[in-house]
Amino acid sequence: MTKIDELVLSGKSSLENGDFDKALGFFEQALLLNPNNPDLWNYKGTTLRSLGRYDESIDCFNQSLKLDPRDKFAS
Repeated sequence: MTKIDELVLSGKSSLENGDFDKALGFFEQALLLNPNNPDLWNYKGTTLRSLGRYDESIDCFNQSLKLDPRDKFAS
């Protein structure tokens, strides 16, 4: 398992447990390692939306779509 995979797993777990700040930290670390991964931008966007940071979440979803215009998971 790669470092990014570990970070994503931890982030998803934190997100599911309602620990949004912790989840955001994991997804931001993963993005530092691979900023061109649209899935990571979606995870960050979902987390920011859960925190009520809607403008920032939209920016993340737009970044995901910029990287992959056919991304069906971009919220």
